[in-house]
Amino acid sequence: MTNLKNKLYSDFNALTHNFTSCKNKSLEVDIQVQNLTQQQNNLMAENSQVKEKNHDLQTEMKTLTEEIKTCKEQKLSQALQIIDEYCPKENKVRNCSSCQKGWIHSQSNCYAVHNAEPKNQKTWEEAREDCRGKSSDLPVVGNEEEKVFVDSNSWKDEEGNMKGFWIGLRAEGGKWKWINGSDLTNQAWIKQQKATDGQCVTSLQNREWKSVRCTDKNGWICEKKALSV
Repeated sequence: MTNLKNKLYSDFNALTHNFTSCKNKSLEVDIQVQNLTQQQNNLMAENSQVKEKNHDLQTEMKTLTEEIKTCKEQKLSQALQIIDEYCPKENKVRNCSSCQKGWIHSQSNCYAVHNAEPKNQKTWEEAREDCRGKSSDLPVVGNEEEKVFVDSNSWKDEEGNMKGFWIGLRAEGGKWKWINGSDLTNQAWIKQQKATDGQCVTSLQNREWKSVRCTDKNGWICEKKALSV
């Protein structure tokens, strides 16, 4: 009887131990399942992010491709326009010149003189904007020869409506500065007139350069590099 009791007690302890082991193993499996589930969720999230990023990159690539195509078309159109402007066809033959029609060639530049009627005259900023629209800018006079050319083409009119032509010189910080950022080196060109902010310079035939308000309305001259032909 005692042996049977001992055997039953031993079997019970063994079962209890096995149960505890199984329970612990089950907990370990549950934890592993949770970890694997979390990893799976993380991988799915990463996969979703990769797909989204890939979609964004494809969209960006498509946009850039379209922009490049548009840019090439614009460049080609501009090139053809320049060819037509500088090399117009006459009897199916292109004749090229250094400047476009209506522009005057001097040294290495082309000039367009706008002797506008009073109602169409512009402020200094408006004149510069007009020049920029023609791929040019107000003149930066680099030497005496160019100054003589600019002055001689700053035409007067018989009615006296033309008070001057804007050039690319204005007062900044108490100095006369060209639009390219350089200082006026020959002060004699403007007869030592004081550089007061808000003042810009005009040219006119048979008259020294004159400092006037930049908001005044005047004619203007545009300048750009001549084409080498």
